[in-house]
Amino acid sequence: MADMHPEILAQEGYTGVSVTESPVRELFPGIRLRPLWKGPGGAHANVLEMDPGTTWPHRDVHEPGPEEVYVVEGTFHDGARDYPAGTFLHAPAGTWHVPSTTTGCTLFLFYPEG
Repeated sequence: MADMHPEILAQEGYTGVSVTESPVRELFPGIRLRPLWKGPGGAHANVLEMDPGTTWPHRDVHEPGPEEVYVVEGTFHDGARDYPAGTFLHAPAGTWHVPSTTTGCTLFLFYPEG
């Protein structure tokens, strides 16, 4: 497709990034974080990859603000129930969960307040 409006890409803050080209950091064995975007006010977006059979080693407390989770693939377990691909979760500030997965999963995470 031809570039119809190349000026779109010149807009301040307009960003696109490939997940596969994002730097990867192993948080815990089998659990990897790929940062995608960070805003000037602290908001940020990440992809979290969890291998089959992995569990977060402690409570994941949502501070200072909420956490938005979209399950891209696999099945995510928050310590209470399973959430299959296509599920959206909103975790208000101050809440917590213990992420795990038996199948492996990929999550899109957004933190609107940092």
